[in-house]
Amino acid sequence: MATIGLDKLYYAKITENDAGEETYGTPSQLAKAISADLSVELAEATLYADDGASEIVKEFKSGTLSLGIDDIGSAAASDLTGATIDKNKVLISASEDGGDPVAVGFRAKKSNGKYKYYWLYRVKFGIPATNLATKGDSITFSTPTIEGTILRRNKADAGSKHPWKAEALEGDVTAATITNWYKEVYEPTYTALPEKTT
Repeated sequence: MATIGLDKLYYAKITENDAGEETYGTPSQLAKAISADLSVELAEATLYADDGASEIVKEFKSGTLSLGIDDIGSAAASDLTGATIDKNKVLISASEDGGDPVAVGFRAKKSNGKYKYYWLYRVKFGIPATNLATKGDSITFSTPTIEGTILRRNKADAGSKHPWKAEALEGDVTAATITNWYKEVYEPTYTALPEKTT
C-alpha cells in the first residue's frame, strides 16, 4: 500500500560499552520531516556447482538515509555531526568534527490512514547540505538535507542477530508497541527465538 505522508522524525543518542554494544538514550525530535530516502546495499555471493547456481547469499551491508528537513537546530546538529556550540550558543563546525552514530525513528502514513513506524538502529551522519537562494518574484523555500550511512548495530538481539532496522505497521502490532515507539528505541523481543545460522 502506498504512503502519503511522513512525520515524527526523532533521533536517539548512542553510548557504547567497551565491547561497542549500544545503549540508546531517550529519543528527541530531530526536525520536521519533508522527505526520507532510504537505499540499501547488499553483500552478495553466488556459489556455482554442477554447472549452475548452488547457493546464493544476500546480506545487508550498509544503507544510505537522505533526510529533507525543515531546519536542524544547534543541539541536533551538534549531536549528529559533532559540531560544537560555543558559550554564545553559536554552532561551530570544524574540519576535525565527526559525529557519533545515532538511532533514527520516523513514521509514514499509508493511504488507508494507518502508519508504518521505523527505527534505524545506527546511522552516522555527515555535514548537512545547505541550499540558499536570493528572493525573487516568487517565494522559494530553501531547506537543508542531511545524509547518513546506515549500519547494523553492534549489539546482538535476543536472537543473536545484529538488526539494522525495525518496522511496525499500525494495526498489526499491539497498541502498546505504538504508544511506546518514541519513548525509547524499540528493542526486538521474540516468543520463539529464531534459529541461529552457522
